[in-house]
Amino acid sequence: MSTFPGSPRILKGAVVAYALPALIPKVVVFQYNPEQVTRSLTPRTAEGGGRGDAHRTDGPPEESITLSVEIDAADQLEQPEQHGVTVDNGLHPVLAALEGLLYPAFPVVVANQVIAAFGGAFIQGEPAPLALLVWGARRVLPVRVQSLSITEQAFDTRLNPINAKADLGLKVLTYRDLQLTDPAFWVYMASFTQKEVMAALNLGQDTGALGRALPF
Repeated sequence: MSTFPGSPRILKGAVVAYALPALIPKVVVFQYNPEQVTRSLTPRTAEGGGRGDAHRTDGPPEESITLSVEIDAADQLEQPEQHGVTVDNGLHPVLAALEGLLYPAFPVVVANQVIAAFGGAFIQGEPAPLALLVWGARRVLPVRVQSLSITEQAFDTRLNPINAKADLGLKVLTYRDLQLTDPAFWVYMASFTQKEVMAALNLGQDTGALGRALPF
């Protein structure tokens, strides 16, 4: 954020992860907002291919998002008395939080190992955390992390990483992927509604420049 007087306050992007049933999320706020976010949408075409199917879909498009997050401990290390955690651990905490988006909840894993060791037949499912990409007020999306590539670019004297780049590949979860009882279902539907509102705002665009080109 700029310290220049009168400069606008810039919102930070983030990934928020809930390991349900715990209600306290793990929040990874982007230290620096990515310079670009790449979104790829692929339509779900209707099966059959018969006459009339050209205008049909089989649900919402499959959407993937890629972005690169820069993480640097330089500012914290300049004030070691105020940032003892970073001095002792470098970027390990934030990197562990990012990696945790791909792991099941640790208590569930431990419980399953204990049950298996004692010959128990009932093993709990090991779901990944519910992750939300927060990119401004108009884009909050439930996502699944499909890929995470971390490049550690600098280290302190104890080999703690102090500069890194994380490349994230995300798949947007839609109402076709989620149960009605899943909170992520309603997060997606809210985003869907927001998209409809934004599209409606575009209806006011001037179409006069098209002249008589429109057939109807």
